[in-house]
Formats: sequence, structure tokens, C-alpha cells
Amino acid sequence: MHTHLSTRKELLLLLVLAGIQFTHIVDFMIMMPLGPQLTGLFDISFAEFGLLVSAYTVAAGLSGLFATMFIDRFDRKRLLLTLYVLFALTTVACGVAPTYGWLMAARIASGFFGGVLSTMTQTIIGDVVPFARRGRATGIVMTSFSVATVAGVPAGLLFANQWGWHTAFFAIGVMCLIVGILAVYSVPKLDAHVAHAKDKHVLHAMGQVLGEANQRMALLLSATMLFSAFTIIPYITLYMQKNQVMAAHEIPWLYFCGGVVTLFSGRWVGSVTDRLGKRQTFQRAALFSIIPMFAITLLQPVPLYVVLLVTTSLFFAMNARMIPGMALLTSAANPKFRGTFMSLNGAVQSFSMGVAAWVGGMLLHNEPNGQVTHYWWCAVVASCASLLACALAQRVSMHE
Repeated sequence: MHTHLSTRKELLLLLVLAGIQFTHIVDFMIMMPLGPQLTGLFDISFAEFGLLVSAYTVAAGLSGLFATMFIDRFDRKRLLLTLYVLFALTTVACGVAPTYGWLMAARIASGFFGGVLSTMTQTIIGDVVPFARRGRATGIVMTSFSVATVAGVPAGLLFANQWGWHTAFFAIGVMCLIVGILAVYSVPKLDAHVAHAKDKHVLHAMGQVLGEANQRMALLLSATMLFSAFTIIPYITLYMQKNQVMAAHEIPWLYFCGGVVTLFSGRWVGSVTDRLGKRQTFQRAALFSIIPMFAITLLQPVPLYVVLLVTTSLFFAMNARMIPGMALLTSAANPKFRGTFMSLNGAVQSFSMGVAAWVGGMLLHNEPNGQVTHYWWCAVVASCASLLACALAQRVSMHE
């Protein structure tokens, strides 16, 4: 049952949802390039800094599980706005953190609320956008990742370098205020699902989702899709700098070029998804992604343009998988329990990212000369996960 919006209102809604995703993604991504500043400021080890990054995804996973108990019991709009306000406040709290412990607590809180926000945006797409346009709609919202990469992260680094690391989080807080105001006027009231959840036990919806083989298959597909990406992604900058493939001042070009390509290719991938089919587009993109996975993990010092060609290919491939993949997952959910399914999916994805990052770190080896080796093993594991995802996608059926 869809809430029918005019073309103009639907586009505005999608842009606002993209804005919400943008602030959430920048908040997550900005921590990784801030590593040198934070380790020096708080006198912490790389392992302790790693906990700051992983704490966010673990908290997001836990929030996804928690959200299954209530997400289908409230109007989507009211719940979205409440969570977004809390996310904005906890992000600002990161910026005023005077100690490592304070920052850790703030990161856990922002991850908790940010994780549910990501779930909410995908759920609203499923509620509002008809099946035939869902790939395009997902592509529009997911351009937020590209914009975050090409503009959000470099801008955050600029603020941090010019006025201190705190200002990166304050800037995100200001963006949240602007997007939140737009959300008040653009997100429609969505409460048709509430009547179905009324008088049901809080675990009823979760049981319905997990009790259906198709939705369990879809969750497993989601886990493998994210696992294959995050065995590699968290260690790109580390590998590039330690192995002298890129200098520190060249790293922003990695984000900029990757972001530009995914920004302009996102809507095209979304259109191809609707024309060719969600399943077929995902499978082809997942198989293609194996090539840049191995290329980036075997890179040696070469001219910068070659490095950027390889890294940008990986960004494109990952985005080209995620757009049809998320459209497929949204369509695989039983419409009566879509919110619960997407909450569980958010939890599964977050935990999968955390486990993948841990596995990737275990595979890497730090040589006495400072170089990082065995990175290609991450590509082997990621490729196996990608092949499994292709097989699972073939078995997932979709609802219109």
C-alpha cells in the first residue's frame, strides 16, 4: 500500500532522504581521516582509535535490533524526525568531547541513532515509491554516499585542518538542522502499517520476518554484500600510505575522484536497475567488483593517475552493487513488516561490516620496514563473499 505523491513531491522527499543519509555517512566516514589528529591529541594507540571507528558500526547494529521492537508501531515521519534530532545532538557532542572516553560515548550514541536513520530512509522508499521506480529512487538517495565522499569528507578535513577537528562535527550538526527543517515539510505522514502492528507482541514482527525463508535469504545476501566490501575498504588509506603508493596530501584525491564518478553514475545505475532488473544488475556488478578488489590490494608505487583509476573503479563497483542490492532487499521484504525487515537488515549490515573489518585486520601483516603485506588475501575473501552474494540473489524473490 503506497502513499501516492506527485512527481515533484516524490523527488523532494527523495532529496531530503538523501540529505539525511548524507549527514549520517559523513559522520561515519569523517573519523577515519581524522585518525592522525585524534591519536596525537588523546595520546591513544591505533587499536584504541580502531575502537572509535568500530564502536559506531556496532552501536548501529544494536540499534537495528532494538528498532525491530517499535519501528512498525509509530508513524514513520514522527519517528524519523525524533531520531534525527537525537542524532544531531550526539554528533555535536562528539565535537565538544574533552576526553577519549567522552568521545567514545558520543560515537556510540551517534552510531545508535544513525543506524536507525539509515533503516528509516530505506523503509520510507519502500512505503512511498512504487516497485517500478524503486531502483531509480534508491539510486537518488544513495548518491548521498557519493556526495559525502566527494564533498562532505574533504570539506570536513578542510574545517579540521583550518579550525580544529571539533569543527567537522559542528558543521555536520548545522547540516542536520537544515535537512531536518526540510524533512518536516517534505516527509508525508506514514502510519498505515501501525494498525497491523497494533495489539501484536513486540517480537511478533521479528518472528514473522525471521520465520519466512525468503526474508532470511535476503538478510544473508545483505550480510555477504557488506562483508565483501568492508574486508577491503577500511584499510585502503593505511595500505596506500604505508606502502608509499600515495602520499598523505594525495589521499583527498582518492575520495574526490571516487565520489565524482559514483555521483554521476548513481542515477544511471538506478535506471539500468529498473530496466534490466534488480537481480541481474546486482549480479553483474558484483562479478565486476572482483577485478578492482584484486587490483587495489596488489597496487605498488605507480603514477598517481594509475592509482586513482584503480581506486575510482573500486568506488564505482561498490556503488553499482549497492544500488540494485538495496532495491532488491527492499522489494524482498514483506510489505506488512518492511520496517522490521529493514531494521534487521541494518543490524545485519552493521555487524557484517564490523566482522569484515576485524577479519581484514587479522589478514594484514605489518612488516618490520613498516609496509603492509597480505592485503590481497582480503580480496580473496571478499571475492568469495561476492560470489556467494550472486548465488543468494538468484534465490531471493521480490514483492511489488
